[in-house]
Amino acid sequence: MHLFFHRVSNFLYLAIIGSLITACTNIEIDSSNDFPNNGRDESALVRDNLYLKERLIPGIPRPDATFRDGLTSQIRYLNKIKTTNYTLDNLTVAKTDLLNTAQEINTWLDNAHYLPQLSAHQITGQDQRGNVQITGYYVPVMKVSHTKTDVYKYPLYRKPKPSADGSFPTREEIDFEGALDGKGLEIAYTASLVDNFFLHVQGSGVIEYEDGQQALLSWGGVNGHAYRSLGKELIERGEIDREHISAQSIRQWLADHPNRVRELLSTNPSYLFFAEGNTRPIGAANVPLTPLYSVAVDPNVIPLGAILLGELPILDDSGQLIRHEFRLLLAQDKGGAIKGPGHIDWYQGIGEEAHFHAGQLKHFGRVWLLLPR
Repeated sequence: MHLFFHRVSNFLYLAIIGSLITACTNIEIDSSNDFPNNGRDESALVRDNLYLKERLIPGIPRPDATFRDGLTSQIRYLNKIKTTNYTLDNLTVAKTDLLNTAQEINTWLDNAHYLPQLSAHQITGQDQRGNVQITGYYVPVMKVSHTKTDVYKYPLYRKPKPSADGSFPTREEIDFEGALDGKGLEIAYTASLVDNFFLHVQGSGVIEYEDGQQALLSWGGVNGHAYRSLGKELIERGEIDREHISAQSIRQWLADHPNRVRELLSTNPSYLFFAEGNTRPIGAANVPLTPLYSVAVDPNVIPLGAILLGELPILDDSGQLIRHEFRLLLAQDKGGAIKGPGHIDWYQGIGEEAHFHAGQLKHFGRVWLLLPR
């Protein structure tokens, strides 16, 4: 089904099809996101506020049964947290608003003829025109060893205690200078420092030991240093064209330049640690992630526990945008690369198929925060 909005500003709402980007648009979005057919709507009007309120009318796309499980976990999270109000620029949201939104969606799931009493608040996006970059993440499966060997020699770490001044070492200090050696923080050892890096970016993963035993590693905290995108770094250096940047092309570049791996990885000082013991991938809201419904957000812009409506990019097998699709989303995670109103990360699931789809996504869509009318 299709979703229609009464457009307060009455502007034309189109997906980008052309490949020409004007000089003006280069200022409005990060240059690394400026590539042909990126899904950006250039016709939308610029707005000053973080959120633009619109009226939601019939036609919300109905999710499958897995969404209900995610929604139940989301309600449980909201009932546990102590936060009562969120100030989001021009919008103040109470925790009860988020709970009431979930109840409206629940009622609608039970009765297809019920019209949810909700309003939609479009987020300003990366360019203040409503364009939000949608990237993807997934949970990889990695071969590991319990002990360090000649092949499996790169540790995955639990979070250490901070130093006396409250700080943690950088990626360079941990991976290349042995800052955590001898502290007993190693969970397992992998065969690739690059694989470790991408596991850090994903935030969780399944590891498989020599005997076939598997375990899930979940997000266990970060070192507090600023995140720096390797893709952006390679584009700025002129190593990869922005239209060709993806997780796969970054991996290939690293494989082709083994003598520059340390140099490139160390440009991102942010480092992620892992926690053990969960049976399903867990997001920052401490609830299990639901494939194709959970998203990572910046909690300063979108509260954890919120329900969103996304107009999301759908790609073909070669990574080309073919259309947009409306989908309900659950804000259940966060990440070091997800900052501000211009970016959300869409959880694709576990394994290689999810890896393929996550690696291709870098296109623009639109996102609305749903709240009681």
